[in-house]
Amino acid sequence: MTAPRQKAEVLDQAGLDRALTRIAHEIVEQAGGADLALVGIKTRGETLAERIAEKIAAIEGKHPSVGALDITLYRDDLGSRAGQPIVRSTEIAFPLKGLTVVLVDDVLFTGRTIRAAMDALMDLGRPRVIRLAVLVDRGHRELPIRPDYVGKNLPTSRRETVAVMLHEHDGQDRVVIQEPEEGETQPQARRAKSKED
Repeated sequence: MTAPRQKAEVLDQAGLDRALTRIAHEIVEQAGGADLALVGIKTRGETLAERIAEKIAAIEGKHPSVGALDITLYRDDLGSRAGQPIVRSTEIAFPLKGLTVVLVDDVLFTGRTIRAAMDALMDLGRPRVIRLAVLVDRGHRELPIRPDYVGKNLPTSRRETVAVMLHEHDGQDRVVIQEPEEGETQPQARRAKSKED
């Protein structure tokens, strides 16, 4: 199997940074000084949450709490995946009760990852409000989930994938659309690697 081919770059480093800045401003505007925490969904959502928190601190002069959430054991497709799941740690060192929690993820696709994240979050406490921030919303929802803050709306076909590359993980900041080479179908494992649920 060959690697998917890049179809288009949709965000470069500057565009990705502008999208995160816009999300930070929208969160500040809507939160209005409420007790705020950002919780990133492992792995790239965690990095994006940290970046957004830095931008909020620059705007407000106060750094919101930041945590990381592993949703592996909450996924509804856990039994249908090949191999053993890789379970990472959840790192939320603050009580959720009474907070406005913004869940942060890289790509919103079917909505199943977000449903799993809300289940995992509710097992840890009862926030006052849960909001959702995503860098890319690519559509194709299977559950009634809608983001509150979006960096880029990106219509895609189901055979395409959206690859979010972040400097901390990939050595560069960019978002690209990828598609399988001619004649190949999009394997389920690639979707899982992109974490586009």
